[in-house]
Amino acid sequence: MKLYGYYRSSAAYRVRIALALKGLSYDLTSVHLMKGEQYSPAFSAISPQNLVPVVEDEGQLLYQSLAIMQYLDEKWPEPPLLPKERYARNRVRSLALIIGCEIHPLNNPRVLNYLTGKFGISEEQKMEWYHHWVKTGFGALEKRLASEPHTGRFCHGDTAGFADCVLVPQMANAVRFKVDLSAFPTICRINDQCLQLEAFRNAAPENQPDAE
Repeated sequence: MKLYGYYRSSAAYRVRIALALKGLSYDLTSVHLMKGEQYSPAFSAISPQNLVPVVEDEGQLLYQSLAIMQYLDEKWPEPPLLPKERYARNRVRSLALIIGCEIHPLNNPRVLNYLTGKFGISEEQKMEWYHHWVKTGFGALEKRLASEPHTGRFCHGDTAGFADCVLVPQMANAVRFKVDLSAFPTICRINDQCLQLEAFRNAAPENQPDAE
């Protein structure tokens, strides 16, 4: 199995955590997003969207981090990333999608670069945009995690899984960009719990071979 990724890509980070939780090995091909390598003819032939991550498994190319994670869970069901019961699976996916759909796409570097390049917003305005959407999404996520009975040590129960794979990279970005996280104690607690696990530590950006 091969992973096309970049150490600072939060979407690739999600997949690295899932692979680590599953105990799966892979070969890394680094695509340096800051140097524009995602737009090279070679990578464009692999990824029509010019995005990482891409996973190659058994000659097939797999796209989109959450879909890749579900593929991994279906092919290697133990240990599971998603619970077996339908309602619980819906809950976990919906928690993950608060980040995957409501925060990450708005704060992706492509969007931020478009705001600064096309509309000429200042660095201060860009950071205000970034912080606003993190806090908006985390506000909804915190309410659910703090109030729903299925929250345990992790987003769902007492075993790290699908939603935690998505939460931790977003938290890392929030810390990196100095978002005030004091209003999100449950999220912070779960993030701290995850970072005690070797799989999450091994998948962290600073521990990747292409880290700078």
